[in-house]
Amino acid sequence: MTNNINLDELIQNFEQNEARFLNLKAHLGLEEKQARLKEMEIIVSKDDFWKDKENSKHILRERSGLLKFFEEWNNLISVYDEIKTAIDLLKINLDESLIAEMRKNLQIFNKLLKEIEIRKIFKNENDYHGAILSINAGAGGTEAQDWVEMLLRMYLRWAENRGYKTQIVDILPGDEAGIKNVTVTIDGDYAYGYLKAEVGIHRLIRISPFDASGRRHTSFASVSVIPQVEDDIEIEVKDEDIKIDTYRASGCGGQKVNKTDSAVRITHLPTGIVVQCQNERSQHKNREMAMKLLKARLYELELQKKEEEKRKAHEQKKEIAWGSQIRTYVLQPYKQVKDHRTQYETSNADAVLDGEINDFIEQYLLKFS
Repeated sequence: MTNNINLDELIQNFEQNEARFLNLKAHLGLEEKQARLKEMEIIVSKDDFWKDKENSKHILRERSGLLKFFEEWNNLISVYDEIKTAIDLLKINLDESLIAEMRKNLQIFNKLLKEIEIRKIFKNENDYHGAILSINAGAGGTEAQDWVEMLLRMYLRWAENRGYKTQIVDILPGDEAGIKNVTVTIDGDYAYGYLKAEVGIHRLIRISPFDASGRRHTSFASVSVIPQVEDDIEIEVKDEDIKIDTYRASGCGGQKVNKTDSAVRITHLPTGIVVQCQNERSQHKNREMAMKLLKARLYELELQKKEEEKRKAHEQKKEIAWGSQIRTYVLQPYKQVKDHRTQYETSNADAVLDGEINDFIEQYLLKFS
């Protein structure tokens, strides 16, 4: 009887998601994608393919995206077929090991299906790009600076779980503990597309480890995300429009202290945008990365001017304080993480702070994209 109940529940779950799968399949334009991929394979194989380097980069990027898509789609089809076969076999003979295998495949199927559904709604030209993520401490002093460090760990763990490459390019330690602000580059397909869901104020409620009286504190930090600028996107930065300062990079003390002025700060005079990098020991490399950050911010500024959606998002920026948060993380007296835009919540706050934020990101993207 138990096996029958388990199987009925699994079949019901599969049938619900199968309807989503068939609807997605009908609207993905698979034939058009296959035809485009074949066309690009022919173009890439030509001897004169690299004569037009700029066009070649665009084609290779598009081709890479399509190859990745079909790899994921074929995996989804394979798991779908395995589940259908398992259902047919289980109707003839109930087998516990086959039910367990079907349950595992159903979890994989649901995960892959959701991933492709999300990818389908990525329509912004920058969604495919890497991201530049910045976290800044808000109201709360040392508490807020510690909260920045916790958020940094959360995003680094999330990126690691997705196989993304990360690099901290600028960081300002807190006065007593934590971090005042930090900037990280995150390289990987759709990094910006996913992380744009994290832009806003994040609020933490907990018993303060810095309060001897054990009182509950509320801390705030802001998260901003911009797309990384591709090398083939031209952003003009005139020498007379920038001011470059060098300074000694902060370190952890001892032999690792950088004794030269290798850190670089660039101020874009017309816009007032300031970027800095101190990760590398070489001043040249720090300047190179700082220019990359500046171009990305200038590119974002141009997009904000051209796109109504980005203009509205810019107008909605609020003070990093009470009442403006997009998500609240409660650690005491109970544990809960709630997104105030989607109303999605979970009591597994520890897992969220350990990088498991995909559900929050997906809920936002499915609702607002």
